[in-house]
Amino acid sequence: MLLTAHENHINYYRIAQAIEYLEKNVHKQPELEAVAEHVHLSPFHFQRIFTEWAGISPKRFLQFLTTDFLKKKLQESKNLETLAEEAGLSGQSRVYDLFTTLEAVTPHEYKLHGSGIRIEYGFHTTPFGDCLIGVTDRGICWLSFLSLDEDGRIELERMKEHWHNSVFHQNQSLTSGFIQSIFYKTGRKTSNKLHVFVKGTNFQVKVWEALLRIPMGDVTTYQSIAETIAQPKAMQAVGSAVGSNHIAYLIPCHRVIRKDGILGEYRWDALRKKSIIGWEMAAAQSSSL
Repeated sequence: MLLTAHENHINYYRIAQAIEYLEKNVHKQPELEAVAEHVHLSPFHFQRIFTEWAGISPKRFLQFLTTDFLKKKLQESKNLETLAEEAGLSGQSRVYDLFTTLEAVTPHEYKLHGSGIRIEYGFHTTPFGDCLIGVTDRGICWLSFLSLDEDGRIELERMKEHWHNSVFHQNQSLTSGFIQSIFYKTGRKTSNKLHVFVKGTNFQVKVWEALLRIPMGDVTTYQSIAETIAQPKAMQAVGSAVGSNHIAYLIPCHRVIRKDGILGEYRWDALRKKSIIGWEMAAAQSSSL
């Protein structure tokens, strides 16, 4: 049975609530029935939607989010250049990843705040809830997630503020193809090759370019990002640049965590960050089997 976009949106939040419940009660080892009851579903229905979403059971999924697992993952990780090179050489490790290239506005365009740029936008459902995407003829210029009950017009105003001299036009048909390519690997001839178009300072752009080197299923630290851009003492500035990323998921700021294995905050909700990281690690693991 095909679900409506609204049902898929609601199901993501049920899954997120279940992840949060499992984390808070990890020492109690709650049974499937207890988790399902918490999200107001039958055990059968909950098990089905979670497994369809993640490809694994809730308990296996939670293993990817433990501090011990993430600290071990960080210890296994090398510098970003080596990680990216090894991932590029391994076909299996990047089966589910996206090859994304980045272009930044010119200094002159930066001063004009998007003047002369036409942005086609649309609202769509993803595995991580509803989103707003903006697309120009030079690439994807915006991607953000919406909260459960958030009015999409509020997020649209955020995009318009960022690109406030641009021309905006809603085009669901065009943007749907990009969403299918990003999250479902279908819908566009370019398959998993995508281009993003960003507006930021030179420092921010360097950080965002570094983020693109983190392979799917891996995580890194703010310190590693700072070292990658040859600014080892600029960790606070790196954190600010990571947090100001305006293209969620494609520029994977969610893959940056604290060196103690704590996932930390996320512009589009810390629980969503956990959901994305766990989902990606499950996908990456299944591709290597």
